[in-house]
Amino acid sequence: MPKMSSEPAAPCKRTTLHGPTMGTRWSVSVYADSTLDLVALRQDLAAAVEQVDAQMSPWKPDSDLVRLNRAPVDAWVDLPAEMLEVLDGALNVYRLSAGAFDPCVGALVDAWGFGAVRDAPDAQAIRAASQPTPHTANGCLELDRPAGRARRRAPLQLDLCGIAKGYAVDRMAAVLQQHGVRHGLAALDGELRAVGGQASGVPWAVALEHPGAGRRAVHGVIELEDLAVATSGDYRRYLQVGDARLAHTMDARRGAPVNNAVASVTVLASACMQADAWATALLVAGPDEGLAMAQRMGLDVLFLLHRAEGLVEVGLGRFGRSADQQIGQAMQAPRTEAAGKPG
Repeated sequence: MPKMSSEPAAPCKRTTLHGPTMGTRWSVSVYADSTLDLVALRQDLAAAVEQVDAQMSPWKPDSDLVRLNRAPVDAWVDLPAEMLEVLDGALNVYRLSAGAFDPCVGALVDAWGFGAVRDAPDAQAIRAASQPTPHTANGCLELDRPAGRARRRAPLQLDLCGIAKGYAVDRMAAVLQQHGVRHGLAALDGELRAVGGQASGVPWAVALEHPGAGRRAVHGVIELEDLAVATSGDYRRYLQVGDARLAHTMDARRGAPVNNAVASVTVLASACMQADAWATALLVAGPDEGLAMAQRMGLDVLFLLHRAEGLVEVGLGRFGRSADQQIGQAMQAPRTEAAGKPG
């Protein structure tokens, strides 16, 4: 007969792991007992995000993305399965958003000083990058996922910054599940994904950042359980040109940075890659087109809009309920993680 232990089950402790990546930091909060190897978990989490960065960074000269951008037009380039998955997801959101999300904005990003080439706008580069082209993202890139390759069909520059960080969060969530974690929250630069809820049985409390330039404040709190969230806005990463504040997100249809009444847009989804891409798409689309698009796609989305009377909330899906029901006050949710991407 097996010997029965009289020792009580080891209690779960909340632990936070973190590290640098992609010019920012990743972090994970988990509830774990003594059987979880935290050293191995941290190593695997760091490896997962570093793999995404090594494949999809426009700043690393040896990344797979840079290699694809430098390849001759119509030349097939062998790519890892992870990057092909992200490219496929980017093209899908491009089609569904009628081009509001466009992975071929790399030249515009660089021309306006937000990329790896320059840190200030260059008028000549802007004119060149803004030239009308008959090519679309759907036509400029061809994927052959069974063969593990892709090719550009036009001399356009790919940029995956609007989707890759969300994918990295999904990879971290997968690592947590592989290690048997049932209660975890993965975060990277404002993109977050919850694995289950907290060990107490309540959801994870995530702070929604107030979209104010030059200061960090909490607008409200979102609860996550087996759910991802991403926020895009115009309030953190931008250029001040005279009286104009130019957000780093590009509107490929205008050939210029986003310029509309959206202060921020927050999207809930089962996968963070989808939430990330759709938050970018809806920011670009603007309040009218974006709301119609979100409604058509059945998205859970919260717009914070600049109006003469101040910020106005407009929500759909799970955000369509009253603010008191969906977005709690910050004081009611201690130990929150921040949700808000530089814009």
